[in-house]
Amino acid sequence: MTSKAALVTGGATRLGRHFSEALADAGYDIALHVNSSREEAEEVAERIRGKGRECEILPCNFLHEPLDTLVESAKERFPHLSVLLNSASTYQAAPIAETDLAMLETQFRINLFTPLLLTRHFAQIVRTGCVINIIDNKIAYHQYPYAAYLLSKKGLSDMTQMAALEFAPHIRVNGIAPGVVLPTTQRSRDYIAWRLEGIPIHRQGTPEHLMQAMHYLLDNDFVTGQILCVDGGESVYLEGRHSENYPT
Repeated sequence: MTSKAALVTGGATRLGRHFSEALADAGYDIALHVNSSREEAEEVAERIRGKGRECEILPCNFLHEPLDTLVESAKERFPHLSVLLNSASTYQAAPIAETDLAMLETQFRINLFTPLLLTRHFAQIVRTGCVINIIDNKIAYHQYPYAAYLLSKKGLSDMTQMAALEFAPHIRVNGIAPGVVLPTTQRSRDYIAWRLEGIPIHRQGTPEHLMQAMHYLLDNDFVTGQILCVDGGESVYLEGRHSENYPT
């Protein structure tokens, strides 16, 4: 047994996988939550064990199964549990005019209600440590073509700050809002180039940039209630229209 362990939701795919392996590299044993990506979870678990760390795969369907059991199982397997990293997310694009109740319920259940309830159970069961919520730099905008998704992530940002107040001083709660770091395979090269034009430092980020943010939030015990936008300045690029940039 070591002195630290982390529960990572959605820890087998995409950014969740990077967070799981980075935590293992930092000496954490991993309680690896998985829903449908069981094969990927086995691969990640094998890699983590190859680093000399323990890894337990904990299946849970956030739409249908109780969440307190997930935290209880992680704590039982790893009594030294001290970190909850909420990376699991779901995404569906639709404007308000095309958003129905089922879409709202799914997006909010996975992206907001689950991190909120897991944070609650973590505070009750683990009682001390750190929570990190993976959000999205889109919270800086009002992009209505992603209405349900973006509203759920805006809610997660506010919840992060509320929870930081409620559970201080024993639990620190922070968030990371990634920008263009790991685009989906559906995004074309032209689309990515167009996105980079709107980033002040004119380049795409890497998962390592997010891992650095995670380590900062874990290591600095005087930081809570903060949302780190790791996006090359994209989220502050809100100059707006004025007389000096009016095309003549």
